[in-house]
Amino acid sequence: MTRTIPAETKLLICVWHRFSLWNPPPLMAERVRERWPEMRVAHLPTYDGLQTELPDTNIFVGFSLRPEKFAWARKLLWLHSTAAGIGQLMYPELRRSGIEVTNASGVHCVPMAEHILGTLIALAHRFPDYFRFQQQAKWAQQELWDAPVRPRELRGQVVLFIGFGAIGREVAKLARPLGIRVWAVTRTGKGDADLAEKFFPSSKLLEALPQADFVILAAPETSETRAMMGARQFALMKPSAYFINVARGALVDEPALIAALQQNKIAGAALDVASQEPLPPENPLWKLDNAFITPHVSAVSEHLWERQTDLLMENLERWFSGRELLNRVDLERGY
Repeated sequence: MTRTIPAETKLLICVWHRFSLWNPPPLMAERVRERWPEMRVAHLPTYDGLQTELPDTNIFVGFSLRPEKFAWARKLLWLHSTAAGIGQLMYPELRRSGIEVTNASGVHCVPMAEHILGTLIALAHRFPDYFRFQQQAKWAQQELWDAPVRPRELRGQVVLFIGFGAIGREVAKLARPLGIRVWAVTRTGKGDADLAEKFFPSSKLLEALPQADFVILAAPETSETRAMMGARQFALMKPSAYFINVARGALVDEPALIAALQQNKIAGAALDVASQEPLPPENPLWKLDNAFITPHVSAVSEHLWERQTDLLMENLERWFSGRELLNRVDLERGY
C-alpha cells in the first residue's frame, strides 16, 4: 500500500449523527493540525460539502461513506471508521478497492464493560422489577421471591459470550473476580484461557446455549452472523436464562425474540440495540415486562473523543512511518 508524507496528505473528518455524542468535536482536527501543521486537515460537521472535499482526500475519518459518495474518493488510501462495527462499509466497491480500512475497536471497551456488568447485576437481582413495583408504591418482597425467576446471585453463574473481542475480554476482567464463570463462543473455538474457562467454536453454539445462565451477544455484523439468534437458539436456552444484546440488532431475529419473551421461553432480555433504531413506539418490546431496553448507550462516555483521537493519532504516526496500522479490518471477513 502506498503511504503519503504529511506535506502531501489531506485528511478529512466527516461524521454526522442525530445523537450528538457520536459527532467528533473540533478537538480531533485541532490535535492533528498541531502535530502535523503541514498536513491539510478538513472537518465537515455534516455531509454537506462532501462532494467538494472528498475527491482529493487521502485519509477519511468517519462512520459511513455510502457507495455513491465513495465513488467521489478518487485519491483515498485509508478509511478509518469511528465505529467498531463496519457492516455499513462492507459493500463490494470498497472491499475490492485495495484501500486500508481500520476501525475504533477497543475505544468503547470501558463504558461497555461497565454497562454489561451493570446489566448482569440488574437482571440477576431483578432491579427493573423493583423499579416497576416502586412506581406502584408496592412492597413486593414476597411476589419477587415467588416469581418463576427469582432474584439470584451472580457468583457461580455461567455467562456465555457470543463473540469474545475487546469488549468481551474487558467484561471478563471485571466479572471473573466476582466468581462469574465466563464462557465464550468464538469463530475458532480458541481464546485467552486466563479470561474464559471454556471456549466453543461457532459451529458448537447450539451445544453451548443450553448450559448458559446469561447469553451476551457481542459479535460483529457479517453475512454469517445476521439473524444468528432465532427461534431455534432461544428454544435451547434455559427458561431461567437471560439474553443480552450489545452487538447489532441485525444479529437477532426480532420476531423470534419477541415470541420467546411473550411465551416466557427465556427469563428476559436486555437490549441496547434493535433491528430499527430508534425503536418504533409500536414495537411490542416496549411493553414486555421481561424486556429491559436501553437506547444504544452502552458505549456512551465523557472520554469517548479523547480515546478516539488517541487512536487516530497513533495510527497516523504508524501511517507516516510505514508501520502496521492498529485495528486493520479484514475485508474478507468484514471485521
